[in-house]
Amino acid sequence: MTCLRAAWVVPIDQPPMAGGWVAIDEGRIIGIGPAEAPVASVYGPITDLGDVALLPGLVNAHTHLELSWLRGAVPRAEQFTDWVQALFAVRGRPTDVGDLARIREAALETVLAMRAHGTSLVGDISNSLAVADIPAVAGLRGWTFHELLGFGERDDAQVTRSRERREAMGPSTLGVSVAAHAPYSVSRELLDAVAAEARRLSPAPVSVHVAESPEEDALIRNGTGPWRGLLERMGVWRNDWRVPGVSPVAYLHGVGLLQPHTLAVHCAQASDEDLELLRMAGATVVTCPRSNRWVGVGAPPIGRFYASGVRVGFGTDSLASVEDVNLFSEVAAAHAVAPQVPAARLLASATLDGARALGLAADYGSLTVGKCADIVAVSLPSTVDDIEGHLVAGVAAEHVSWASTRGALGARG
Repeated sequence: MTCLRAAWVVPIDQPPMAGGWVAIDEGRIIGIGPAEAPVASVYGPITDLGDVALLPGLVNAHTHLELSWLRGAVPRAEQFTDWVQALFAVRGRPTDVGDLARIREAALETVLAMRAHGTSLVGDISNSLAVADIPAVAGLRGWTFHELLGFGERDDAQVTRSRERREAMGPSTLGVSVAAHAPYSVSRELLDAVAAEARRLSPAPVSVHVAESPEEDALIRNGTGPWRGLLERMGVWRNDWRVPGVSPVAYLHGVGLLQPHTLAVHCAQASDEDLELLRMAGATVVTCPRSNRWVGVGAPPIGRFYASGVRVGFGTDSLASVEDVNLFSEVAAAHAVAPQVPAARLLASATLDGARALGLAADYGSLTVGKCADIVAVSLPSTVDDIEGHLVAGVAAEHVSWASTRGALGARG
């Protein structure tokens, strides 16, 4: 049992506390309070951590650990399909994972970096499940989403095989669920099968990339544009494919894939009507603003996300389209895009709302009595008076530590 005092405690589910304290026993939070609240002697000795802010571990709700080996290998692009072709040129087809040892080594390096940057939970997209065991090494929790794709698929065979593989996997600190890649890369038959699997797996979360690029919108609305040309060159175009004639979000809504446990990733092209569909479904928009710029789809409408009332989470995406996996940097990018959004709401998206999206808010996402004491300590200048504003401006890894249950600060990343 121990009690930690800090310059700031940022619980997320209540306002920040200057000079606050958090009491911990056996890895769980057993008490929390502001400076003026007396600390009961039952909590044991107080360890004063000084000029740090304590907050819950962050939630990286969308990444691709399997692509970590591509860091720096895929250049920025002005158009999304150009970036995709550059990715294919380096990686091969999306189901070709290349050299397993190299992939696993890069994934391990990445999860250790995530932890060093203050991440507790992760939503990882995997085509091969080759690195599903890696996050446990860094103490991460969350979900691996087995991502299925195939524009030419005509039945549910991929979902059946995925279910067999997922059920055959051993225990892990990450649950294993399913994902449809995107409306432009998954046939209607396969989307229907994934939606049915999502209902079967409920309340486990599922994931889908949607409304990421103008090219996607053109294909789904009109059956035209660069995506059609790319699918034809890849030899997977189907002449019997029926153009949905609606937005990508509306298409997934019609399929039944928008559910309360759906992570709708990117939504950079989402209209207000799309966001209302997502809100009504109870889905979560997971935004990755740094990756969106890298791949040429522009800044996401983050202000409209929050104005719509839809739940918002953050993801870094993969190291094929972002500089690092520091979620504080993702929050800072969102703050730059939408400075009108209160800092408290951005921090909630990076913690509690992300944990809700992954179905793990009972144990993570806020400094609340009964939850896991996975507590980040951010070192501060002595003059900080707006702690939420300070945290959304960006935090480098060298300022991040973990507050252990022994009352000391863990090694810095």
